[in-house]
Amino acid sequence: MSKKLTLLSNLMLASMLALAQKDTLHGLALDPVIVTANKTEQKQSTTGKVISVISKQQIEKAAGKTIAQLLNDQAGITINGALNNAGSVQTLYMRGAASGRALILIDGIPVNDPSMINNEFDLNLFSINDVERIEICKGAQSTLYGSDAIAGVINIITIKNDVAKPFNLKTTVTGGSLGTFKGNVQLYGKADKLTYTARYAKLVTDGFSSAYDSTGKNNFDKDGYNGDAASAALQYQLNKNLLLKAFSQYSAYTAGVDAGVFEDKTNYDIHNKLLNAGTGFQFKNNAVTVVGNYQYSAMQRNYNDNASVPNASSFSLNDFHSISQFAELYANTKLGKGLDLLTGIDYRYGSYNSYYHSVSIYGPYDSQFNDTSVTQNSFYASLHFTDVSKKLNIELGGRYNHHSRYGNNSTFSFNPSYKINDAIRIFGSISSGYKAPTLYQLSLNASLQPEQSINYEAGIQLQQKIISTRLVFFSRKIDNGIDYNYITFNYFNYVKQIVNGIEFEATVKPVEHLTITANYTYLSPKETTQNRITNKDTVTYNYLLRRPDNSFNLTVGMQAGKGFYASVSGKYVGSRYDVGGYKKADVNLDAYFLLSAYTEYQLCKYAKIFADAQNITNKQFFDVRGYNSIPFMLNAGITIHL
Repeated sequence: MSKKLTLLSNLMLASMLALAQKDTLHGLALDPVIVTANKTEQKQSTTGKVISVISKQQIEKAAGKTIAQLLNDQAGITINGALNNAGSVQTLYMRGAASGRALILIDGIPVNDPSMINNEFDLNLFSINDVERIEICKGAQSTLYGSDAIAGVINIITIKNDVAKPFNLKTTVTGGSLGTFKGNVQLYGKADKLTYTARYAKLVTDGFSSAYDSTGKNNFDKDGYNGDAASAALQYQLNKNLLLKAFSQYSAYTAGVDAGVFEDKTNYDIHNKLLNAGTGFQFKNNAVTVVGNYQYSAMQRNYNDNASVPNASSFSLNDFHSISQFAELYANTKLGKGLDLLTGIDYRYGSYNSYYHSVSIYGPYDSQFNDTSVTQNSFYASLHFTDVSKKLNIELGGRYNHHSRYGNNSTFSFNPSYKINDAIRIFGSISSGYKAPTLYQLSLNASLQPEQSINYEAGIQLQQKIISTRLVFFSRKIDNGIDYNYITFNYFNYVKQIVNGIEFEATVKPVEHLTITANYTYLSPKETTQNRITNKDTVTYNYLLRRPDNSFNLTVGMQAGKGFYASVSGKYVGSRYDVGGYKKADVNLDAYFLLSAYTEYQLCKYAKIFADAQNITNKQFFDVRGYNSIPFMLNAGITIHL
C-alpha cells in the first residue's frame, strides 16, 4: 500500500475513533435487515460483507434523478453517462473495475443483455419510481452470484413490504428544464392472501446535443428521449409456509444520438426494448427456507442512422436481438448452535443474433451474425456461523461452475466480522471472482478464457444514534483480463489490473432534524494493458480511464416541522483520463464540483410537492471526452398517495 494511501487511511481512522469517543449513546444503532449478502434475511451487523442500503425514504427524495444518477452518488461507484444526455450509455464502474464487472439484480435475480459487449444491463430501461430500496454489496461476489460479480452486485428491489390495504394509488407528475416530463402511476394492494402491484412510468425530454461542439459554430441539434416502463407483480400466500409469485416488466425507449466525439448527426436514433417475465416460490418454516426462481428476458436494440428518412441516399440499420434465461433453487437451513447452511444450484442461458444493412456511395452492404448461445450450470454453498455471544460472525463459501464454452471454474469466499461492543464492529474478507467471456467477445475469439480475480477487504464500522461511519480498505487483483487489440481488431487475454483503495461513509445527526451524509472514495490503480499510442507493446498505467482517483459526495438535509424538508448536495469528481483517439495519448479531463438542491412540502396526508435542482452553478464539465454533460436543470412536481 502506498504512503499516500496509508496516511489517508490513518487520518480517517483517527477521526472515526475520535467521533466514537464523543458519543456515549450505546445500543441505539440502526441495524437494517438485508437480503443480498447471503440470499436470506439477516441483520446487516451479522455479515462481514460491505453492504450499503439506499432506503425508500432516500429514493423518494431523489425524484428528479434517474437510477444511474442515484447510484453515481454512492461510495465506490462511478456511472459514466449518468450525467450525460438522457439515453446515453450507462457504463457502471465499481471500485475501479471495468464495465461488466458489477452484476445488476432485480429482486435478487440477475439481469443482463447477452448482445452487449460486456453483458451489461441497460439502466435506461428502468424507472426510479419502480424502486423500493437498493442494496449494494461490494467486493467479489462470484461465489453466490456467479460471473460478472467481480467487483460486486447491485440489488434493485421493487417488492413492497408494507402493503396492508386492498387498494392503494400513488402517482407522481414532474416537469422541468429541457422540456422534461416525468409521470408515474402505481396501483397496489393486499386482499386476503393476494398481494399485487402494477406500475407505469413515462419520461420525455427534448434533451441537448449529445456531442460537444468544440467550435461553437455548428449549431448541433438536440437529441431527445422518449421512454416507457410498465411492470406488474403478484404474490399469493398459499398457506403459512408457501408463497407463490409471478412478475413481468416491459420497457422501451427511443433516444437521439450523435455520430461520435465532437461530431453531430441528425436522424440517428437508438430504439431499445426489454421484456422480462418470471415466476417463483418461497417455502419457509422454523428450520429451512427454500426459494425457487425462473426468469425469461428478451432484449432488442436497434441503431437507425437515416434509415427512417424516405428516399435517403445513404443510411444504416443495425439490429441486435438477445434472450437470457435464469433458473435457481436454493435453501437456507438452520443447523443449530449458530450455524446456517446455504446451498443452491442455478442455470443460465444466453443467446443473441445481429443484422446490419447499409447503403452508401459504395453501394449496399449486408452482414449477419446468426444465433449463438452459451449455458452455465452452477452449485454453491455457504456456511454462516454466529457464536453464542453474537459477537463473532464467519461466512465461508464456495462455488463450482460448468460453462458450455470454457469448462469448469470455481470460486471461494471467507468473511469474518467481530462486534467489539454495542457500537463498533470490525470485518474483513478474502474472496475470488471470475468474469466469463461474453458471446460478443467469443464470436471474435473462441479461445478466450475467463478473467480471474482475488479481492481483499478490511474495515471498521461505528453505528450509533447520532453517528454511523464505515471505513473500508480494499485491494483487487485481476489476471487474464480481456481487452481489445486495435491492430488485429480482436479480443484477447492479457490485462493485469491491481486496484487498492479506501471507502469512507458517514451519516451524522448532530441535532434532531438535521442529517449530514458523506462518502469519499480513493483509488490507487495499476493496469497493464495495450499501449494506447502504439497499439503494439504493453504498458502499465497508474490511472483508469474515465474513473477518478478521488471522489466525494456530501448531502445536508433539514426536516423543518412535519411538512417541510430541504437538502443541499455537493459532488466532487477528481481529474481522470479518457482516450485521446486512435494512436493518440490519453487526454486529461478536469476535476469538477456540482451543487444540487432538493425541497419538498407535505400539503396534506395525501399529497406533497417537490422541486429538484441539479448543477445549480451551470458548471460545464465532461465525463466523456467530446460529449456534453447536464447543464443547470430544474424539475418540480407533485406526488399523490391515496
